[in-house]
Amino acid sequence: MANCQIVDQVYKCCKVGVIGAGAAGLATAKELIHEGHKVTVFEQAMQVGGLWVYDPEVDSDLLGVEPHRKRVHSSMYASLRTNLPREVMSFIDFPFLTQQGNDERCYPSHKEVVLYLEKFATEFDLLDVIQFGTSVEHVELVTTDSTSEKQWKVITTRRIDGVVDEVKEELFDAVVVCSGHYFEPKIANIPGINNWPGKQMHSHNYRLAQPFTNQCVVIIGTQPSGMDISRDVANVAKEVHISGRSWNSSINFAKPMGQHQNIWPHSTVIRTCEDGTVKFKEGSSTMADVIMHCTGYRYYYPFLDTKGLVTITDIVKPIYQHVFPPSLAPSLSFVGLPHKVLPFPLFQFQAKWVAMVLSGKVKLPPTSEMMESIKAFYDQCEASGKPMHQWHDLGDIEFKYLDWLADQSGSEHLESWRSKMKNIAFQHLFNNPDTYQDQWPDEDLHQEALLCLRKLEITR
Repeated sequence: MANCQIVDQVYKCCKVGVIGAGAAGLATAKELIHEGHKVTVFEQAMQVGGLWVYDPEVDSDLLGVEPHRKRVHSSMYASLRTNLPREVMSFIDFPFLTQQGNDERCYPSHKEVVLYLEKFATEFDLLDVIQFGTSVEHVELVTTDSTSEKQWKVITTRRIDGVVDEVKEELFDAVVVCSGHYFEPKIANIPGINNWPGKQMHSHNYRLAQPFTNQCVVIIGTQPSGMDISRDVANVAKEVHISGRSWNSSINFAKPMGQHQNIWPHSTVIRTCEDGTVKFKEGSSTMADVIMHCTGYRYYYPFLDTKGLVTITDIVKPIYQHVFPPSLAPSLSFVGLPHKVLPFPLFQFQAKWVAMVLSGKVKLPPTSEMMESIKAFYDQCEASGKPMHQWHDLGDIEFKYLDWLADQSGSEHLESWRSKMKNIAFQHLFNNPDTYQDQWPDEDLHQEALLCLRKLEITR
């Protein structure tokens, strides 16, 4: 590794490959460059934004189970708006205010988010280090002949108008995986589904409501995406039936939900039948044209070859503090694995930590200590009955984790209004699912956030 002199002290200047130019990849590139590292970002699309970029194309297999299907990265649908206020989504040093485009709503559209990310990339001179139209095919740790040091071999394919233009192999001191985890569908296991005559799809491939006009649609999943899509579809569908395990005790399965009079709640699907019937646990049933799985995603990094040192299942493991696999740290890291979080601030704090560990300003614990910490965390999750697919879900410890990350890089903690705003936002979402994006309930808190961000905008 080359050396660079910073403030009378020698730090490492690494050649780092960053996979993905979505929000996580952009934040990572910014922090790595700030630390003096040499950065190359690989992005398969022709623009920044990652999953926030709307693509009308869908997978060739709408259910997402065919391994050799044509894959589309984005899961964005046309009507999507954020489920968090724009203020709380802001990067820690780049306010997400209302001057991005024409959408000034508190909960803006995906187009507004892309404009924000494009301005972030321009503001911090990131576009010059991004190789667009470039897919990462293989990442592997190798020993170089010239120095006998271990480096990461990255094989990429560049395409122009869908045609392969260049296949390239390059060596890096470190690789940061920032390619996200919202594109490889996970589906529900439903008895009888192989003989059910209707259409199945995953929400990853949902784009517009119009194809569901006058149809009966069963949506599996009551998380925000399932609830959001159900209301979009209900505007044109004959009936929408939402099946889930997480209803609160006050739910009445005999009455339609919310403002729409054609959305019906149900417990889990227990069976589908050859005549098109879908049966639910609480005893009801319906004839359905479509079953849409709004059932989440699997972690999926097919390009990454770690010789079994890292396994990708329901989670990425073993991994220290959701970022570093101990046996490959610090040369391999992940930014953006946790979910149900404030994504942009989390990406930036993780990226700052990675950048400073690579430069040598911050030291990781010994491998054995990191493994002990991971084991203790896994044991705690198992003892609490938390299913493995939720082990990257930070839940109530999110802000404690963000404070810990901030401490690692010597950064200030997030402003207190962010935790208050996120908690109110999710309570507001579940209490008012039909209207939450148009009516913010706490104007005093909103004004506090705006004042803070406007001060930051002036002083940065």
